[in-house]
Amino acid sequence: MIITTENLVKNYVLGGSTVTALDRVSLSIDKGDMVAITGPSGSGKSTLMNMLGCLDRPDSGHYFLDGSDVSQLSKDKLAEIRNKKIGFVFQVFSLIPRTSALENVELPLLYSGRLSAGREAMEALDMVGLADRVHHEPSQLSGGERQRVAIARALITKPSILLADEPTGNLDSKTSAEVLDIFSALNDNGLTMVVVTHDPDVASRCKRVVRIVDGAIVSDTLNRKNHKA
Repeated sequence: MIITTENLVKNYVLGGSTVTALDRVSLSIDKGDMVAITGPSGSGKSTLMNMLGCLDRPDSGHYFLDGSDVSQLSKDKLAEIRNKKIGFVFQVFSLIPRTSALENVELPLLYSGRLSAGREAMEALDMVGLADRVHHEPSQLSGGERQRVAIARALITKPSILLADEPTGNLDSKTSAEVLDIFSALNDNGLTMVVVTHDPDVASRCKRVVRIVDGAIVSDTLNRKNHKA
């Protein structure tokens, strides 16, 4: 298992009352799996994503990533793990304006001083079908192209897990399908993927669908047409 959580609990204090965002969540994800996390607004989907992405720590319970318990590591240690193992794709593309696609993608490697950042950014953009748009700025790209730039940026550090939070939320149906085709191809090549979504069409493209309600997992089912034994 690349991901295992055991009885994760996360509470928030809002207006003087305590809200349980995660209620003893236990989940295991195999290397190479593609899992959709679904549920209504406020169900705890994004809180769980933050835990899996080492963006937050649980109040109790354990999170094992590649066999190591990362539940209570320091913020610096969690940041180190994120940089090495986890890529993120969000509904909001978060690209830097007036900066080329190539420069947006190579940024994570420039921070680490990698001299090969430009070449690797070109390879990542080619992987998502944007080899001919590398010098275009975000304002010159369509929504789907901007999301593909964001995917390339997430891939440039060669993560073992890609986490996507409502990745098609700002896209039309045709463009959404193109982005999901990229996700499927990445997963076919061995990348482990977790996709938070409220869209049943997106969930149907994943191998498993985990539904969470009121902070607790209520179902975990295989999409047999996508699952290879």
